[in-house]
Amino acid sequence: MEKVVITGLGTVNPLGNSVEQTWQNVTKGVSGVGPITCFDASDFLVKIACEVKDFDASQYMDMRETRRRDRYQLFGAGAAAQAMQSSGLQITESNAARVGSVISAAIGGIGALEAGVLDIAAGGPRRVSPFLIPMLMPNGAAGLASIDHGPKGPALSVASACASGQDGIGMAWTLIRAGVVDAAFAGAAEATITSIAVASFDRMQAMSRKSPGEATPRPFDKNRDGFVMGEGAAVFMLESESHAKQRGANIIAELAGYASSADASHITAPSPTGAGGAQAIKDALKIAGVNPDEVGYISAHGTGTPLNDASETAAIKTAFGQQAYNIPISSTKSMTGHMMGATGALEAMFCALAIRDGILPPTINYEEPDPDCDLDYIPNKARESKINVAITNAFGFGGHNAVLVLRKYE
Repeated sequence: MEKVVITGLGTVNPLGNSVEQTWQNVTKGVSGVGPITCFDASDFLVKIACEVKDFDASQYMDMRETRRRDRYQLFGAGAAAQAMQSSGLQITESNAARVGSVISAAIGGIGALEAGVLDIAAGGPRRVSPFLIPMLMPNGAAGLASIDHGPKGPALSVASACASGQDGIGMAWTLIRAGVVDAAFAGAAEATITSIAVASFDRMQAMSRKSPGEATPRPFDKNRDGFVMGEGAAVFMLESESHAKQRGANIIAELAGYASSADASHITAPSPTGAGGAQAIKDALKIAGVNPDEVGYISAHGTGTPLNDASETAAIKTAFGQQAYNIPISSTKSMTGHMMGATGALEAMFCALAIRDGILPPTINYEEPDPDCDLDYIPNKARESKINVAITNAFGFGGHNAVLVLRKYE
């Protein structure tokens, strides 16, 4: 099977509305945490989130169209347009059927749904927007990418909780390797900083209740107290190696492997042993043809919840054995927050950029080691390191585990 390569990148997230702005901030250890402004949180115990700032969707579409899309779809459109532009790919009638769109969402248009419920409660059915269904569909971002840019190959969305981004990229990788398409948008978008979503996750005791200005989230730190909700999108342009080379594309990195597994354990809590995650790591490395000692960086799921971070550490130890202690690991959720289904796509992007530039992002807010989390988490400051292989983990509610392997393109 052909190699799959990365030729374009795009993102909208709490650290920036472009790839290079985001990369600059994440390598500087900038926190995206601030007071919630998306809704009135005065009655909430959770007061903070990682919100997207200064995003102007009218750069990518007509202003009238922006009112017909949910916030998550606007982020997805911005990221897809950037990926398209940076790749230099031209989609025409002659090649449209050979280009796909796999842009996932774990939840989709929950903001539009919440607004629709309030509208019908306040004024009856005639108050509900005729655009509500298209706005709340989890497949909306994938379909709109096709409409906006013209690809007519498979347009799909994968919903596997916090693994949705990696699984979506893995699905696009699979389609290209199978010869179904030559190229595909691949990534995820999410916008869940809404009153119902924040209240629901907080009721599960999964979220940090720190005040604005306090250092949180704290992945792998002994005093971690939960995740901080983020939002945004990250989209790749993936291509077969032959297609990219034929058109003279700039190849950023190779997407070398993908695997997924199920914990078959609990609907929300990860398996304490990390066995499912470890299996996905081992399978992804095997498929990529990568030995464990070749891995130079792991972008961790690292949510900052007590159970997740301990389970992921166990998974890494099981997959790599003693070698686990030699691999730099970081959780960029310490800066971006947890963007639900979209975070994994952004973290995969950080792996590609780490391979490109030889800089590994830090885990900020790391102060006190936890005996259950005793690996090298790149505390607080980015690290220069020339690497050839990076992996990124995503472990989601439902016991979904997904792992991607990225490699320097040779």
